[in-house]
Amino acid sequence: MARKDALLRLHERLIEQRDDLRHKLSLPQTMQNDDVGGDSADLASHDVEKELESQLVSLESRELVRIEKAIEAIRNGTYGQCEHCGERIPVARLQALPHTSCCIECQRKFERRSSRTGEQVDWESAWEYQSRESDRDLTMRDIQFDAD
Repeated sequence: MARKDALLRLHERLIEQRDDLRHKLSLPQTMQNDDVGGDSADLASHDVEKELESQLVSLESRELVRIEKAIEAIRNGTYGQCEHCGERIPVARLQALPHTSCCIECQRKFERRSSRTGEQVDWESAWEYQSRESDRDLTMRDIQFDAD
């Protein structure tokens, strides 16, 4: 019963995180004005800020996709089960990273494989690794917003 209660609390937390990210991503970006006056240092600073904001939006979009996937797994009854080995993901791991889709051992294998092949380990989930392998970038069109 304790696992079920913990999963229910995680579901509520995921819904809250999803709603927060949806709201945040729906807000207009602050760096929209490209008509920046000033010297070349001001222009360079503006460009850096735009790039950082763009990267942040990209990270938040990927996190939103992982959260929505976790919510869907809860609905399907597969949440908390590793997508790679099928074993149960410990509740402690889910509490630390509620949108994870793999157990610690599968994550370690992914990271070891990445370090052997010379890839930079970016600490994303193995699911993210698989999506990168498909040579397809995630765009806003890939994110489905529903009225939940």
